[in-house]
Amino acid sequence: MQSAGGTSGLRRWYRRVALPGIGPVPGYHAGMDAQRPSERRPGPTDTLGRPIHDLRISVTDRCNFRCTYCMPKEIFGQDYAFLPRDQVLSFEEIERTARIFVSLGVAKLRITGGEPLVRRDLPDLIAMLAAIRQPDGGEVDLTLTTNGSALRALARPLADAGLRRVTVSLDSLDDTVFGAMNGIEFPVERVLDGIDAAFEAGLSPVKVNMVVRRGINESSVIPMARWARERGAILRFIEYMDVGHSNGWRLDEVVPADELVATIAAVWPVEPAAPGYRGEVAGRWGYADGGGEFGAISSVTQPFCRDCTRARISAEGKLYTCLFAVDGHDLRAMLRSGAPDAELTETIAGIWTRRGDRYSELRSAATTTLPKIEMFAMGG
Repeated sequence: MQSAGGTSGLRRWYRRVALPGIGPVPGYHAGMDAQRPSERRPGPTDTLGRPIHDLRISVTDRCNFRCTYCMPKEIFGQDYAFLPRDQVLSFEEIERTARIFVSLGVAKLRITGGEPLVRRDLPDLIAMLAAIRQPDGGEVDLTLTTNGSALRALARPLADAGLRRVTVSLDSLDDTVFGAMNGIEFPVERVLDGIDAAFEAGLSPVKVNMVVRRGINESSVIPMARWARERGAILRFIEYMDVGHSNGWRLDEVVPADELVATIAAVWPVEPAAPGYRGEVAGRWGYADGGGEFGAISSVTQPFCRDCTRARISAEGKLYTCLFAVDGHDLRAMLRSGAPDAELTETIAGIWTRRGDRYSELRSAATTTLPKIEMFAMGG
């Protein structure tokens, strides 16, 4: 398959692969008007009228997996130099940054990495973030994304510290397939045990992210869906994305969200569900028999840039306004130079106000060669 030749090329390609009987994935709002003033959260909006709603905070660039779509082991070997400790934001710096973002309208904080559970004393940070309140006094939605490898030991301490929910990455129930995806032959059973620990700790609903790559793990879609239905987890399929420069991304390895939904619908009738809020990345689908729901994240075939309300802070304190960003804005220098909260707030608001990112809508042969930050380095 040839590379997409711009947005129109992608749409033509999408129409060719979309299966009959399944419409566009719910939650896709590329043509939606800017949020009405009465619906906006306090704080700045960008050039497309998008407010800040979600902040993803990377607490480390280190990871114990070598997933082929993120940190392929051929490039990120045992001698790879991660950030020195003194270049990584401290818990106090992270809390201060998060507090300022919440004052600007952020309602959801997601802890990421690398693999966040390798950061020492992480429950201490969770307790600090859980104490932050929105301008109206409401709690912040505090969640975390993990590969699940250390969840058995940490699920309860994290929940006790104030973590509300967790998302676990799991790409197959087959050990051979999963080992090929995670790059270190990490066993599925240990991730499943971590998911059980999350349920036991009350970190629910538990969401499970599955990156689907054609020729690698698409045969695992139905087994994963069946397991998630039985376990009560919310499975979310993610189209294989062109993040960074190390995963060898090719368009013909993308399994479109509509194809994934059709695959599920051929086994269990499904019904579209409305998005929970503007900017929710996953199109939501419910099982008609009441067996829960699943989601599909379609950033390649059906871009949702026009509703993207996410900002990202890397482990070294750079602010990124897009997952496909070429560069970030250094907040660590301000944090460590003694800048007052008012100055930090004004700087962050100014960056967001100038934001016009919509990479996925503009994706083409030209954009795929642009320099981009690796996903593990900015927090995914």
